[in-house]
Amino acid sequence: MEILAKFAEGFIALFEVGAETFVGILVGVVPIMLVLMTAFNIIIRLIGPEKIDNLSKKAGGSGIINYPLRYMILPTLSVFFLGNPMALGTGKFLPEKYKPAFNDTIATMVHPPLGLFPHVNPGEFFVWGGIAAGVTALGLPLGGLAIRYLLVGMLIALIRGIVSEWISGIMFARREKVENL
Repeated sequence: MEILAKFAEGFIALFEVGAETFVGILVGVVPIMLVLMTAFNIIIRLIGPEKIDNLSKKAGGSGIINYPLRYMILPTLSVFFLGNPMALGTGKFLPEKYKPAFNDTIATMVHPPLGLFPHVNPGEFFVWGGIAAGVTALGLPLGGLAIRYLLVGMLIALIRGIVSEWISGIMFARREKVENL
């Protein structure tokens, strides 16, 4: 009987720790996210959504010079200003052949900016929150980690965009070949 009682106490203690963590996030992070979301919506309105749309039109150009714009800068700015999932809409001006790769880069970029900008994907803040809790428990600062997380995310988005564009090109060519038979 005593073993069951100890198990029950440990089981409840687990949920108590979870509740404490939840309250800490609710009191500390949620207000920051709400203020950031409001501020960035104001910035978007001041800059004008048409300027973001014009950037995506420029990113649709062909050539290797447009890779960083299309798969690194545009996804980062889209996620930063529009958040997830609205950032996907930025690719609407890209030619069809670039859309699968652009969507892949958006999917890549919804987590890396969380350390600096929690508003980009508040529904999945737990990813960064878990990492931050571990790093904080070790007594290490979060600023450098957040910046490195963002920069590595941008590089991975560029690589994935290029690879996805290549794979999409093969798939589009196969589809065209089948349709012409």
